[in-house]
Amino acid sequence: MGTAVTTSESRSPATATGAYVAAGGPRRPRRKRGLIRRTGIVFPALGLAVLLVAVVAGAAYVMTPRGVGASSLAEAIDALPQNNSVALLEQERTTLIDMSSAVRTLSVVAKPATVSPSDMAAVTQTASSGSSSTSTGGGVTTVSAPAPDPGTAQSIAYNMLPSFGFSQSSQWGCLLNIWNRESGWNYQAENPYSGAYGIPQALPGDKMASAGADWQTNPATQIKWGLGYIQSIYGTPCGAWDFELANGYY
Repeated sequence: MGTAVTTSESRSPATATGAYVAAGGPRRPRRKRGLIRRTGIVFPALGLAVLLVAVVAGAAYVMTPRGVGASSLAEAIDALPQNNSVALLEQERTTLIDMSSAVRTLSVVAKPATVSPSDMAAVTQTASSGSSSTSTGGGVTTVSAPAPDPGTAQSIAYNMLPSFGFSQSSQWGCLLNIWNRESGWNYQAENPYSGAYGIPQALPGDKMASAGADWQTNPATQIKWGLGYIQSIYGTPCGAWDFELANGYY
């Protein structure tokens, strides 16, 4: 029987090609991989997508009906744990708000006038020309002086003397001399050296607030405080005048 001989001509193209490659022939070039598989960009892209979803979800939470925009954000910030620094900043902010409100309610008062010692001396000399001094047996000087003109600061003091138990006839002249020398009866007088203020030259001036909140601008408030001071320290205006003569102040 004859044996079938298989020649290279009878092989299939696939078999022939495989044999050619196995024999060391040139291989067919492989198909290039896709861009995503070659560069490994899949995971970064996936992370970016997750981040965008989180941002959108957060924005949607802030813009919920509970509040809009900044108000909801403020509520979220307030809900954060507070430390000492945040508490101090909030306290300073509150203080600044209070100070700003107080400044808007302040009223401007004219700058106090200053009285020089020479001006006081001139006023004292002029005023003393209408008064006369006498000494009692106890060594206390009394000064007589005419009643002041109505509507003046002196008139307020003259009429206020009896309410403190002081005689107008024997004590008015002493009081007139003291405050002539100290301030010239100027309710805005401010000593340029000590800072003493007002008709009675209170030091510091805000002591007179005990007699009234308008102590900076009201002569009656200043006189009321001054008479109370004289009564508690010297007993009478003439007792204060004696001390003034001996020491240059009262």
